[in-house]
Amino acid sequence: MGDGEDTEGLTARAGEALPKGTPLANREKIEEALRSVYDPEIPVNIYDLGLIYEIDQKDDGAVSLLMTLTAPACPVAGEMPYQVAEAVAKTDGVGEVEVTLTWDPPWDKERMTEDARLALGIF
Repeated sequence: MGDGEDTEGLTARAGEALPKGTPLANREKIEEALRSVYDPEIPVNIYDLGLIYEIDQKDDGAVSLLMTLTAPACPVAGEMPYQVAEAVAKTDGVGEVEVTLTWDPPWDKERMTEDARLALGIF
């Protein structure tokens, strides 16, 4: 894998359903888990790079994410969604996690946080 046509719509799953009554993670905890995942070619986490397009947390603790990568030819395109799913699934109060990779809309530098821009010297 490695080009956008091969990976568009790729879905990775991790985690298990939570027992009823389990306290759910808040959005900040999910974002913290996302910040633990780095693109191997860029020294900034995927959340601050703006690679996460949607976070949808369900009432049962399940989390669905829509993400992209910096380029369709990214060498980790086939692996990164699985890494993201595993990282989020390890968060207390998160049940099943589903991560879907998309290339539409394409990522651009405008999606980066100010911290990411500073870290990469983009002003």
